[in-house]
This record gives sequence, structure tokens and C-alpha cells, in this order.
Amino acid sequence: MKHTLTALALVVAAPLALAQATQGVTKNEIVIGSIQDLSGPIAGFGKQVRLGMMLRVDEANEQGGVNGRKLRLIVEDSAYDPRKAVLAAQKLVNQDKVFAVVGHIGTAQNMAAMPVQFEKNVLNFFPVTAARQMYEPFHRLKYSFAAPYYDQMLIAAPMLYKQKNATKACTMYQDDEFGLEVMRGAEDGLKTIGVTLAEKTTYKRGATDFSSQVARMKAAGCDFVVLGTIIRETIGAIAEARKTGFNPTFLGSSAAYTDLIHKLGGKAMDGLYATMTVQHPYLDDTSREISFWANKYKTKFNEDPTVFSVYGYNAVDAFIRAATKAGPNLTTDSFIKAMDSMTIPPDIFGSAEMTFSPTKRLGSNATRLSQLQDARWKVVSDYMTPKK
Repeated sequence: MKHTLTALALVVAAPLALAQATQGVTKNEIVIGSIQDLSGPIAGFGKQVRLGMMLRVDEANEQGGVNGRKLRLIVEDSAYDPRKAVLAAQKLVNQDKVFAVVGHIGTAQNMAAMPVQFEKNVLNFFPVTAARQMYEPFHRLKYSFAAPYYDQMLIAAPMLYKQKNATKACTMYQDDEFGLEVMRGAEDGLKTIGVTLAEKTTYKRGATDFSSQVARMKAAGCDFVVLGTIIRETIGAIAEARKTGFNPTFLGSSAAYTDLIHKLGGKAMDGLYATMTVQHPYLDDTSREISFWANKYKTKFNEDPTVFSVYGYNAVDAFIRAATKAGPNLTTDSFIKAMDSMTIPPDIFGSAEMTFSPTKRLGSNATRLSQLQDARWKVVSDYMTPKK
């Protein structure tokens, strides 16, 4: 009798044990984590990603959560330091027991944190970086949304070069993996139309004086310049060029697609092109849906949204889609199975359709162009994808 009762107890307990086996999933909630720069050099971006994530989490919970479970978001600060990103990942994975890390910002930071996550079977979902390492080499726990810098330039540089009837191309890029990806994409893209980079000039992270780089490109007679720059360097290079009467076509990557370029750089920034996917959400956008969303964000957080706010919002939205599709028995395996047959349609911000499969972990590598016109980003091209 005693053995029979013990066996019966084990049978009854088995479903409960299985239900509790997945980290971050309980009967009533799903715990997700994120790592942002909240106190370092790109804290403005990190805070915006965080607020965008919070908005979508709150919306979902107000509507009853995901298959009856509320979402709980825990955000840690990396200060944009890979070493601190590791500590943040360790806390999220081991102490907070998160189900997934969503929307982690920064290439080096993701690279440092992923091994900590993967050891505990924790997903790295939709990191906010356009580095190819976010989906290559393949790993079952990686999912990425951002068209890589290399592909952005591979497509956009030759297209814009021809459109502008340019005659000579140059590049100025940050002397690190980010800048190299932009340069390599532009170089390989321009080769497809028989154009080589006449001048390549670099700068170290943190540089503030770009007079020598601009002088070299001007002396080379370039009328088309690819910028592997972020915010301060984009503004500094273009301002220096305007000051010296050097006015080529400037093309930046999605790293330069931010409202801070025109807010900090002023009128001199007009004319800059940048690759992008998600539109900047202006409060008075001509799209009523974007304007409604932007004003909702402004009301909630008392600040204007940015493209980084949208990155955070969309990352959580995609997570919710997959977790919903995975069904009530949410596990890492059921989530992966749901994602591997997932199609995410274009959204109100103009994102391209994304598709995933057991072998495809980048949603889309399509990119398009925007240009600064009268201190406002305007979309000026349709989506383009690299030729196979």
C-alpha cells in the first residue's frame, strides 16, 4: 500500500515538475531580462530601448498577458562595458532566472554575455545591434532582426553612387569591427559596379578632430563618402567638410540614423543619407498610427520617442508573438519551434517582413534609405536586399 501511494504521488507530481522545469516560466508569469547602457556613452539609446520595452510589456499585461501569464521585465545596466555585461547576464540568468534576454544593446556586450546565457539554455532574442555575430555562427538560442551593416552598405553604396552620378568614392570609418563592417560592405558593393575606394581613412573611438581625414578625402577629389561613424563622428566629419567647402554625397549606416544627428549638428547635416529599416516616430508624423503611438509614448514617459524606443517595443512584440504561438506549455524548445516557423508582417513603423526557420535566424537583411531634409529624416527608397 505504501509503495502504491508513493508511486501515485510521483505520477501526480510529474506534470507539475515538468511545468516548473523551464527557467523563467511559472503558472502566472514569464520573466524576461534585458541589458542596456543606462549610465555609459550611449545611455540615451539604452534608456530609450528600455522605455520602448516597458511600453509593450505594459500593453500586453493590460490585455491579460501571454496565454494567461503576465510578463515581468528586469533590466540591468552594462554601462556599455562588456565586463559589466557579463556580470549583468550572470545576475539575470542565475539570480533572476530569466527565460530569455531580449533587446540587449551593443555588439561587444552581446558577445560577452551570450556564453553565460547559453550555458543555462537562455535565449538571446533580438539584440539591438546590426552585427552578423548576432546570428552567425548558427546557434539554436540566437534570433536577430537587424539587417547587418555589411549588407546595408553592400546594397546602398552602389545604388546611391549610380543615382548621384558620382565619379570617385572615399570612406572614413571607425577603426574597429563596426567601422570595418561598414567599409567592407561598401567596398564589396562598389566593386560590383567597377568602382574602388580612392581613399580610406580611419579614426580611433573617442576622436573629436577629423580635419586630417576630411582634408585627405577632399584632396583625393571624392564626391561620394561612406561614413562608418556613429553620432559625434558623423556630425564632426560633416561639419568639418562643410567648413572647408567639401560637399560630397555622404552615406552613413543605420548607426547614424538617429534624431540626434540633426538635433546636435543642425542645418549642416541636411543632405546626409543613412540606411535604415524602422522609421523615426515623429509626434506629428503623417502616419496617424505612428503619431498615435508616439504621443502615447510621450504621455506615458514625458519624453519624445526615438527609433531606439521602437527597437525595444518591437523586440518585446516579437517575443510576445512567439510565446503566444508556443502555447500554454511554454518551454525553450516550444518557443524555438514557434519561432522557426514564424513570419512577422510589416508593422506601422515600416519594418520589412521577417521570416525565420530552423536554419534562418536573421529575420530580414532588407534595408532602405532615408535622407535628412530640413532637419527631418525622410524615407527616399524602397526596401532592397543583397543579390544572392
